[in-house]
Amino acid sequence: MLELRGVALRRGARSVLRDVDVALQPGEVMAVCGPNGAGKSSLLSLMAGDLKPTVGSVKLDGRALQSLGAAELAQQRAVLEQSPQVAAPFLVEELVGLGASCAPIAVEDVSPLVRDAMQMAEITHLAQARTDRLSGGEGARAHLARVLAQNAAGRLGGGGKYLLLDEPTASLDLSHQIAAMRCVRAAAAAGCGVMTVLHDLNLAAAFADRIVLISAGTIVADGAPAEVFRESVLSEVFGVAFHVAHEPDGNLRIAPVYRH
Repeated sequence: MLELRGVALRRGARSVLRDVDVALQPGEVMAVCGPNGAGKSSLLSLMAGDLKPTVGSVKLDGRALQSLGAAELAQQRAVLEQSPQVAAPFLVEELVGLGASCAPIAVEDVSPLVRDAMQMAEITHLAQARTDRLSGGEGARAHLARVLAQNAAGRLGGGGKYLLLDEPTASLDLSHQIAAMRCVRAAAAAGCGVMTVLHDLNLAAAFADRIVLISAGTIVADGAPAEVFRESVLSEVFGVAFHVAHEPDGNLRIAPVYRH
């Protein structure tokens, strides 16, 4: 379990997060939703160990996250940042291979992991393309494949328990958004706990087991999509009216009410 208990985060005089208690379980998909500036990315960075809380604790399977070294962290959790950067114009397959190299696995195991990750992210045809010549959406899928390969390599080495994704669908067209979220579900099916920041409430409702709704640095609601995505709650958090429909297939359809 990856958990935050009694966490607060301050930056100077500004309170970014306060009174946060949240835990990510293996095998579940947890979507973090909320308006801009609510603290979603900061919450993910705390879970990743990239930020240290001002108050409270962050633990991975009972161990203080700050006590883990960089190599062990890389084996246990893979992180997709909101705007990932590369320092050199790698080929796509080389970038994905960097993810697989984060765990001490046999050399012969790397190529199959890279191939599988590129196939899942639908970028096999871009394997020999340079990363600095990709479109925004292609680059996003290449980085998604990188963390999928890292997660899979971690599992081979006895880790790979958590996958943390910050807006993985932001640059993608509808088809590739769905493909990315299917990758998320596949990781969860393999026993990985997945936390993903999403702005698309319908994607979150369709693919997440659990929603954490955050506003102004505090968790407003935490539960199943149907429990959290209620019209009154969404209207209060986002400042606009919402209509939530419960479809016969069990899915939710969430739409803001546009008024001219």
